[in-house]
Amino acid sequence: MRKVILFFGAFVLLMSFKTLNNSDKAMFSNWFTLVQIDTLFQDKISIRAIIVDKNKIWYGADNSRFGYYDLDKKEKFEDHIYRDTLKLEFRSIAQNSNNIFLLSVSNPALLYQVSKKTQKVKLVYKEVNPKVFYDSMQFWNDKEGIAIGDPTEDTFSIIVTRDGGETWTKLLSDKLPTNAEGEAAFAASNTNIVIKGNDTWLVSGGKKARVFYSPDKAKTWKVCETPIVQGKTMTGIFTADFYDAKHGFIAGGDYELPNKKTDNKAFTKDGGKTWELIGQGMGFGYASCVQYVPGGNGKEIICVGSEGIQYSQNGGENWTQLSTDSKLFTIRFVNRNTAIAAGHNKVIRLRFK
Repeated sequence: MRKVILFFGAFVLLMSFKTLNNSDKAMFSNWFTLVQIDTLFQDKISIRAIIVDKNKIWYGADNSRFGYYDLDKKEKFEDHIYRDTLKLEFRSIAQNSNNIFLLSVSNPALLYQVSKKTQKVKLVYKEVNPKVFYDSMQFWNDKEGIAIGDPTEDTFSIIVTRDGGETWTKLLSDKLPTNAEGEAAFAASNTNIVIKGNDTWLVSGGKKARVFYSPDKAKTWKVCETPIVQGKTMTGIFTADFYDAKHGFIAGGDYELPNKKTDNKAFTKDGGKTWELIGQGMGFGYASCVQYVPGGNGKEIICVGSEGIQYSQNGGENWTQLSTDSKLFTIRFVNRNTAIAAGHNKVIRLRFK
């Protein structure tokens, strides 16, 4: 495996901060200053959806492919799901105890259940509509899950399962908030949905950049405005994460202006009711995926996107570039110091130190 080590000195890191309070000083010795990158595998492949299942990293990809990489055995398993002559693209992935779920993006939308034990594949949902385009999928628990797609009418397309993924039902539009004209979602990294307990947040982009919140696993919804750049087809929120039920972070920007570093990052301290811009002119432009660092007290964030791998130690106010690799689409943590990232033609492991 190819290894790359990038080092940033403590002096550079210290210079990026305005002030340090006592808690910041206590955490300083644990802040990341370098990253070691191991390439797990390379191929002609596009991967925007990954999930950590113990020692296995499952992925959904283009050209009808899915599979996993076994971190212990250092082996890759890959298979295809053939459906007539269709070339499926899986940008949504989720799991419960026994199965992996893969959802293709466009018409027809096809949702497959894959046995973790046998890798047997079963179609559990199909939707045919010229406007269908699914963006993200998550599970609340072993029985209940949700997927979000672009509007086919005047609301988000939302499907849910209450029986462990065996059957999926599309929620009626009259039970959902109305989307603005030109408001949809982006299938950038399977992070349009964030779940903490029963709380659920969906994020939008396009002509509007808003956060849709449900406190009861998709039974009722409220909509919150954000200051993220919006108004054009390729602007808005591309990715979100919550550290807990109160503290969250959204990012995105303008896909057509990937180096524009303003109005593209915001945080909440009240569960998504209000959002405040942060890091204006700092760090990255277009963001494909953000994730809170486990054990980082809601202060440490990793981003992948147009500016490579970016790291913040203070909730998104300042950023340090740990890698210039701009070909990564999505990232998930295995533990505090280890993450898996995937994107254009590869899956890599990152060891933060």
